[in-house]
Amino acid sequence: MTDLKTHDLPPLLTAAQMRAVEQEAMRAGAVTGLALMEAAGRAVLAAIWAHWPDLAQAPQRAVVLCGPGHNGGDGFVIARLLHDWGWQVRVGFWGTQDRLPPDARVNHDRWAALGAVETLADVARAEVDLSIDALFGIGLTRPLPPEVGAPQALRRVAVDIASGICADSGRALGGRALCADLTVSFHCAKPGHVLAEGPAHCGALVVAGIGLRAAGGGVPLIGAPARGVIDKGVVPGRHKYQHGHALIVSGPMGRSGAARLAARAALRIGAGLVTVAAPGSAMLENACQLTAIMLMRCDGAVALAEILARDARLCALCLGPGLGLGQGTRDLVGAALGAGGRAVVLDADALSSFADDPEGLFALIHPQTVLTPHDGEFARLFPDLAARLTAPAERGPCFSRIDAARAAAARAGCVVVLKGPDSVVASPDGRVAVHAAMGDRAVPWLATAGAGDVLAGMIAGLMARGHDPWEASTAAVWLHVEAARLSGPGLIAEDLPETLPRVMGALRA
Repeated sequence: MTDLKTHDLPPLLTAAQMRAVEQEAMRAGAVTGLALMEAAGRAVLAAIWAHWPDLAQAPQRAVVLCGPGHNGGDGFVIARLLHDWGWQVRVGFWGTQDRLPPDARVNHDRWAALGAVETLADVARAEVDLSIDALFGIGLTRPLPPEVGAPQALRRVAVDIASGICADSGRALGGRALCADLTVSFHCAKPGHVLAEGPAHCGALVVAGIGLRAAGGGVPLIGAPARGVIDKGVVPGRHKYQHGHALIVSGPMGRSGAARLAARAALRIGAGLVTVAAPGSAMLENACQLTAIMLMRCDGAVALAEILARDARLCALCLGPGLGLGQGTRDLVGAALGAGGRAVVLDADALSSFADDPEGLFALIHPQTVLTPHDGEFARLFPDLAARLTAPAERGPCFSRIDAARAAAARAGCVVVLKGPDSVVASPDGRVAVHAAMGDRAVPWLATAGAGDVLAGMIAGLMARGHDPWEASTAAVWLHVEAARLSGPGLIAEDLPETLPRVMGALRA
């Protein structure tokens, strides 16, 4: 049994992929449906005892809500096991006995030999110490019936996923879902556990093995980067230029701070040199605050093109933070993307400046480009995809942030980092990975001005060192959150680059 603190979960599987794994195992004779339900029930109890050790010591009161499918079958097993443990157990059933799947029907009857099978209305006002939601699990494709609710309980557990949450997207179907303090899922986590509203409804997540073999496919969770991504190594005579030179384009006076944040992050992540290219109006305020980071004057797109033409060692660029909106920024983006296929990170104003002509931006993009939009910027570049994400979730499986990021990357022709509590990195070749912002990886204090500028600079710094857009983006997303975790509440964006040495040092240990 494992949880998200270990960062070693297998890839996220959709509901259809999970059903295929189970069906293949049963077809091969490796396991039976009844055995899977028994294993699931025992895994739920083990997770409850581990999460709340006091509940294992003295029998208490529980209500188990069982639905009309296999998830309900798991619930009948849990009710029987709790009864055997000495608990007072009530079971509320939504559905009809004669329409239960065969294995769930067997477990229904086993429970019925021990206690009553009541309706949800019968148990709605029950006051218990523990409630178990085994109503619909990952198979739900429509909103919860209006009569479905949860009784009052001090502790709430969901079996597989909180009822009402789409397992593929994390969206609440019909805008309503039950809430859990602990969710016990099986074999693999599902996208709905880590995306959108899923984390808030599922609480702590435990993934338990139930005797199924690992399966191919699925969407990986972003974990800690390999040591080689952060370690420059020890090579005699190695020069700073061999670790890349990143150029961060600054906005005008009064808006240059964002570029300095990105530049500091690029230097801390390991770029050999970092230069801020600033317009004349911002030279003095940048010069007053930069030391290890170099500074050069750059008044517009023509000047940027000239700078890049005369110094081939400038191998990665970051544009957008603090640049301002308008044609001037669009021209700078064009100059950067037209400079021999150099690595380019586009963030903030570099994206929003193309809100009225996304296709114009996509026509300029080459494969060494990374786009790092938050939800608002994503909606400006990909309004149709954003509309599908925000439309009411009435039928599952719903369009998800994974779907949106993957489609955006294919359309733009480059890596897209869709930022948020549940950041998704997608590549035009179809690869996609998710950072699970739940459990100990949830850092709400990262929602602070300038944090995105730091992330853009980190990606640019890693690309300056020669890492490809995918590797740089996934590594930066993880390191960015890890730096926020170490900084803790009260974080401001300036703290993130200064915390990176501790983060990278721990990975080298």
